[in-house]
Parts: sequence; structure tokens; C-alpha cells
Amino acid sequence: MPTLYYGDNLHVMREHLKDESVDLIYLDPPFNSKRDYNLLFKSPKGEAADASITAFEDSWHWGMQAEREFDELLHQANTDVADLMRALRGFLGENDMMAYLTMMANRLLELHRVLKPTGSLYLHCDPTASHYLKIVLDGVFGKTNFRNDIIWKRASAHNDPSRCGNIHDDIFFFSKCDRYTWNRVFTPYTQEYIDAEFTQLPSGRFYKAENMLDPRNSMKQFDFMGTSARWRTNHEGMMELWNEPQTEVPLSHGRIKLGKNGKPTKRCRIFFLDDLPGVPLQTIWDDVISLRGGSDERMGYPTQKPLALLERIIAASSNEGDVVLDPFCGCGTAVHAAQKLKRYWIGIDITHLAISLIEKRMKGAFGDALKFDVVGTPEDVDAARHLAQTNAYQFQWWAVSLVGAQPYGGKKKGPDGGVDGIKYFRDFDSNDPKKIVVSVKGGKLKADDVRALNHVREREKAEIGLFISMSKPTAGMVADAAAAGFYESHDRTNRKVPRIQLLSIEDLMSGRARAEHPDHQPDLNFKKAKKEVGKKGQEKLFE
Repeated sequence: MPTLYYGDNLHVMREHLKDESVDLIYLDPPFNSKRDYNLLFKSPKGEAADASITAFEDSWHWGMQAEREFDELLHQANTDVADLMRALRGFLGENDMMAYLTMMANRLLELHRVLKPTGSLYLHCDPTASHYLKIVLDGVFGKTNFRNDIIWKRASAHNDPSRCGNIHDDIFFFSKCDRYTWNRVFTPYTQEYIDAEFTQLPSGRFYKAENMLDPRNSMKQFDFMGTSARWRTNHEGMMELWNEPQTEVPLSHGRIKLGKNGKPTKRCRIFFLDDLPGVPLQTIWDDVISLRGGSDERMGYPTQKPLALLERIIAASSNEGDVVLDPFCGCGTAVHAAQKLKRYWIGIDITHLAISLIEKRMKGAFGDALKFDVVGTPEDVDAARHLAQTNAYQFQWWAVSLVGAQPYGGKKKGPDGGVDGIKYFRDFDSNDPKKIVVSVKGGKLKADDVRALNHVREREKAEIGLFISMSKPTAGMVADAAAAGFYESHDRTNRKVPRIQLLSIEDLMSGRARAEHPDHQPDLNFKKAKKEVGKKGQEKLFE
């Protein structure tokens, strides 16, 4: 079954993925660009501009973890990689780039382990570290298994004042062995090529006559219908073209073009444009447009790639029913493309924020019929408590997802203190969006926590406040919540819901509690994936 894993992909692969179990790997890891990438969240019309939160910090530092992983590299079985990493460390020293390459080398070794002999790997990167990553890939996969350096033109032009505009990414294509899955992919001919090479017939069809001379001069010369030459094929092959059904091309017989003397010309084989598959895929991809501007694919994720880019890679290097792995799955474009093309898939990410977004994306695109496992997110209260104790921000991001809210504020403290999540709803009486604020407490509760949330609710002009806690609220907190009063819905029932709602993690996970509010227009909080019309869930494909 398709599976999403939360966690460090190094540990997930070691603990969950068997040797030679994956047919295709695509990875779009952080590029070590020293940037923070903000994830945008949808805000309904009438609210402030889209809110953002730091999705990940694209920077690495040499320290204890890098030293530990470097030591692992020196003691694993691939001595080429061990020697290579020693040399790189001697050249680069103990710095951020070396920490990044150490992290990548360890993970590439695991990816090589789980890849089938017929499998391929595509690593997406930019020029920041591409030259070093190519050397590391040569060490892991063997330099003879390098297939292509694909150039993806991701932007039209950059005004870089002190250098050439940086408008492309690199995608390194490696196979595990000499025999690997490859399905030929074709792209459309350009209009310039069609205008230069083809002739239009009165019917509207386009044709061209190709040279039929043997370019190597290895064929014996023979006469065919009055023209003697070293043809590309033998006499029987020429006769097959001659005996094809007659075409509308002037001065022709079957698929052979004739000269004015009625004899075959040397440029004589007739091809029709609508019979040709297109241009075989080359290494420069300038026809897949990036997701800048108003693309309806955009989920708000900072490094999101176009679905067409992943569909091309998956179509070329895997078949229906194969397993596609993305170990840095971000917002899930690779797993979305794999599902669309009828492949099984595995996605791994180290943030609960990404896992939550992918879950919403896949359900939005493929509906509830799609079934997939999510491994690593808390499945019981003890696991939730452990997450709260070990990583407060991951716990916070996971907890707000339980009530369908957006994370808010991120790791930075500021004037919006007290708001960990935000959610919008519309009532039946107005098109104006109404706001819900969320506060998450993973540790010990304080007596004034609920009063503080109500103060935040009033400050933020929110109608409802949700208080999510690891511990059960005290009687005093229940009394404080009741004192905040009720929000009265304007539907026909005029039902009342508490202004402050106390929701324990245990009750949310068991289904005994949920956030209460009108739901007149439910799609206000997240950018929803475009529905894949007519696509069945993956579980239906291989019954």
C-alpha cells in the first residue's frame, strides 16, 4: 500500500525499507542555499495577505551529528565513498558544505541499497552544490552508471547584476546497473522545425521526404525503379514502402517520393507529421513551466515543482505497478504524479507539517477512495506525549492539524504570541470570513491558560478559541471556558457553540471531541489540490 513516513529518511529507510525494493527514486533535497523557506497558507478574501511559516531552514553546520555521520561513512562497505569523503573533507575542511555532503552521502548509500538492479535515481539540485553532489553520486553508483545531467529551465530570466542570470536546476540521472527501465518519451516538434522541414497538403496534413541513402556506405548498391544507390534498406524493404497504400503526396508511389522523371529521388521516404511521435527526450528541458505566478497547482510550498516535471521522470523510468520513492517529499508532487500514473509510492519527510499537507493534497486530488498508510505520526497518547517532550514545534504543527487549522507564527516569538494555529469559517448570514485561534499546550498547564487564550481571541477579533492540551483541563479551566460564553450560529438551528473550547489530545485522537463551528464553506484554510478527474484510487489498480 502507498505509505507516508514521518521522520529522518536515513532512519526510516534503515528501519522500514528492504534491500532492492524500489524501482525509481526522485529526490529534491535542500540545496544548502542558506535560506529559510516560508510556506504560505491560504487566507480567505477579506482577511490579511496569506500567512506564512518557516517550512524548513536550508542550512547545515558541522557539529557532533555531522561528525557521527562522517564516521559512519568511513566504516561502511563502499570504500570508494569512504576514500572520496576523506578527500572532500581534506579539501573543504569542517564547514557547512562538508556537513551537507556528509548528510547526503549517507542517504545516497541507503537509497542505492533499496533500489532494484533495474532501477534509476534522479537527484534534483541547483548549482550551489551540484558539482560536489555529482562526485558523491559517482562514488555511490559508479561513474559508469551516470546517464544524464538534465538541465531544467525553471525561470525565463533573472536580472543578476554581477553574473549571468541563474535560471536552471540540474537533475542527475543515474541507474544502478547497465540494464535499467527506460521508456522513450517524446516532446512535440517546434513550429520552427515544422515550417522548415514539412510541406502542407491541400487536406491540411504535413509531410516530409527523408533521405534514404545509407550514411555508413555499408549497404550494397542496387537499382530501385530506375535509381541506383546505396539505400538504407534492402530491395525488399524498398518494395514494402513502394507497395504502401497510395498517399495524396504529388509525384509519389506508396511512401516513395518520385522526381519529375518518375524515378525515386534519393530523399524519397515519405513521413506524415501526424504519424511521427515527436522529438526523443533530450537533456535540456525548457518546455516544463515552473509554478511561479497564479498556477492552480501551487500549494504554497516554497520549493514545489511542477507535476509535469515529475510525470515525465516517472513515465520514462518506471512502469505501472512499480514503486516510486521520494525521501524528501515536501508537499508531495512526486507521490501525486506516481499515483496519477498508477505506481505505488513511498514518501518520507521530517516535518509533520509536510505530512499533513500531503495527506490533504492526496485526498483533495484523488478523493476518499485513495487509501494510504501514514507511519510515524502519533497513533496513541503516549506517542503524542513523547513528541511533545522531544520536539515542541513538531508537536504543535501536528496538534493544530487535528482540528484542520493552519500553523501560525512558526518558531519565532513576536507580537502574535499565544496563537499557535488559525482557522477560518463562514456562517450562513454573511460572506465575511470569521476567525478561530488555536493554542497548543504540550506541557504543564497553568491556571490562567484559558483566560489568556480568551484575551488573545478578543485581541485577534476571533469568534472562537480552541485550547488543545496534552493534559486534561482542570475544573477551574472548564469554569473559565464557560465564562467566555457562546457563539450563536446563524443557520436554521441557531445552535450555540462555546467561544472557548477545551480539547484534549486524547479526546481528539479517539474521536470523542472535535472543534465545533459552522461549516458553511469548508475550503477556506488550505490551498486544495486540483481533483484528478476520472482517476481511481491506487488500491483499485492491482486487485
